Amino acid sequence: MAMSMGGSGSSMSEMNVTPMIDILLVLLIIFMVIVPVTPKGLDALVPQPPKNPQQQQPSDRTIVVQVLYRPGQSPAYRINDTDVAHAELLPRLTEIYANRAERVMFVKGDDNVNFAYIADVIDIGKAANVDHIGLMTPKIQAGE
Repeated sequence: MAMSMGGSGSSMSEMNVTPMIDILLVLLIIFMVIVPVTPKGLDALVPQPPKNPQQQQPSDRTIVVQVLYRPGQSPAYRINDTDVAHAELLPRLTEIYANRAERVMFVKGDDNVNFAYIADVIDIGKAANVDHIGLMTPKIQAGE
């Protein structure tokens, strides 16, 4: 009872790679679909043209709203160098920031002004769609 164990006349068995190539191609297609096609980039603010070409404000100028102390009276308000009434703050700030891409405002109050008036100016700035509101202190002013 002898068994023949692959003598010289038998064929050699080889691995069939066709199913492996099929699996590889299917995986390649899956990964190509999963990976997003759109390139990722940095978000950028693009300046928009002004709505009214005649009414063009210098956009590089920093806006500082000052709350000035007046003894025995309600405080006075000033936007940069222009005196403004309290009732005119919201329409004026809305007009200033209508065409700006960068909406940054600083609030500066006198030493004797109640903080409630400064908080009111901050609320008015938020209502005028100002993104960033900073408070100016004497230490910050000295660095200018």
